Amino acid sequence: MDKWLYMMMIEKTKTYNKLTKAVVEQHVENIRTLDDAGKLELCGVFRGYPGVAGMYILKTKTREEAEEICKQEPLVTGGFATYKLLSLQVADRDNNYLL
Repeated sequence: MDKWLYMMMIEKTKTYNKLTKAVVEQHVENIRTLDDAGKLELCGVFRGYPGVAGMYILKTKTREEAEEICKQEPLVTGGFATYKLLSLQVADRDNNYLL
């Protein structure tokens, strides 16, 4: 069976530097909720990449579910960021690294 993860690249908008503490707190609460639900594999912040804020790697059953999570991210709903959603087919020992 194919295994997929979905990477949400969070890209800054022109208003990103106007983030408020309240929006950051909503963003962190969203991360906690995703983690508690088992839908977050990894997340983090990028430094030194102009225009890119960070990313989530999501564990969802479908790309559509990942897309819904992206649309609900507080940085996105607040207009501070946009996103690109990338699908990653997992290569690991269980599937002989896709050989």
